[in-house]
Amino acid sequence: MRHLSEIDRDAIRLAQDPKFPRWLQQVTATGGCAHPVHLSGSITTLDPDTGEILHHYDTHDEPGERLLIRCRNRRATVCAPCSRLHAGDTFHLVRAGLLGSKGVPTDVRHHPRLFVTLTAPSFGPVHRTGDICRPRRNGGTCEHGRPLGCGLVHDPADTAVGQPLCPDCYDYVSQVLWHAHAGKLWDRFALGVRRQLASAAGLAQSDFTAHARLSFARVAEYQRRGAVHIHAVVRLDGPAGPDDEAPSWATVDRLTEAVRTAARRVTAMTPYSPAVGELALSWGAQIDVRPIRTNDGGPDDDAVAAYVAKYVTKGASETGAGLDHRISSTDEIDAAAVGPHVRTLMRTSWRLGGLPEYAPLRLRDWAHTLGYRGHILTKSRAYSTTYAALRAQRAEHAGHTDRPGTVTDAYWRYVGSGHSPAGTLIAFGIATDATTNRETIRDEALRTTGGAIGAQ
Repeated sequence: MRHLSEIDRDAIRLAQDPKFPRWLQQVTATGGCAHPVHLSGSITTLDPDTGEILHHYDTHDEPGERLLIRCRNRRATVCAPCSRLHAGDTFHLVRAGLLGSKGVPTDVRHHPRLFVTLTAPSFGPVHRTGDICRPRRNGGTCEHGRPLGCGLVHDPADTAVGQPLCPDCYDYVSQVLWHAHAGKLWDRFALGVRRQLASAAGLAQSDFTAHARLSFARVAEYQRRGAVHIHAVVRLDGPAGPDDEAPSWATVDRLTEAVRTAARRVTAMTPYSPAVGELALSWGAQIDVRPIRTNDGGPDDDAVAAYVAKYVTKGASETGAGLDHRISSTDEIDAAAVGPHVRTLMRTSWRLGGLPEYAPLRLRDWAHTLGYRGHILTKSRAYSTTYAALRAQRAEHAGHTDRPGTVTDAYWRYVGSGHSPAGTLIAFGIATDATTNRETIRDEALRTTGGAIGAQ
């Protein structure tokens, strides 16, 4: 007689539960979320004038007396269904700032718009893909006796890509500190763009906001060398934001020049450290600035929105550039499933985080992301809609919003998360079916329209 596995026993337990159909409804409603949050509690909707109970819901009658809701994790490696939903929200958030909709006027598409990529500087030569990795005519070696070049042609999947030619020559300290100051560099870059525009228009810097407004949405992407690049949509509006036409002097060429100049000039200084000194940090030499034009050679709106949405769901672990969770000791760094280069960056972040002069940078808290402590996606307030507004619209479409003019009394308590072993497999199947259905609908739409569509 075959012994039942833990999953088999758990599947039998679920199937024999009288409330299994309702549990299956809940899992389906979360889209097959891999790590749903379990809540216990109730919600009551009252008429404010009479006190009459218009609606009451209580988890008392639910399976396990709990309600399952999405975890909403953006990382595909943690929860693919929720990350896909987050990517869709990001696509519409970015696209609304390019073409209008979601409360943004459609005239915004005529404002000057750029797709900008700002890179991290070099912290030392690393192996790369393409042609010959790093050809050297003299065949010399560094002070540590390692070759200064590499004559191989690396496949993109080669684990050597992104690894330093000489780990002892590589400037790990500067990379960690650069990550910790990347947010400050961006803030100074945005300020520098405004100053350059004001100067080009013959305005006093203090008068810029009375004539124009700079809006943006940016996403951080980890490279194979473990360094962050910033991809951003930059838009120039009138002083009232997207509802206001940009001034006549606000051209794409002028905005492009302001972006390039500001990116070259901006710097940020690290706190002085007896062990490290004081470092002047800046953007890398590779700066890519492209006008966003639908039919004039630049990237189109949907392509930019899809590009940003793709990267917002990637965590550090998916690119091999760290972990998706915080660490609490050097033992966790030693045990992490990362390569030696990333491990050294994590150790450097942990070591620098123990120095009092770097305490405000909280480097140990962000050692798992190699010192980078910014949000993956950041936008200015006037760029477009918000994630909260998109979720509210989705809830309204599903009929899950409060009735206007009523009073809601809610009480919720966290009681757990995740699935049992068999529940995990069932949720995965639901998520897979949803993906298949979505791809079928998309393929059919492409077939009938005969062209590309920008849906996420």
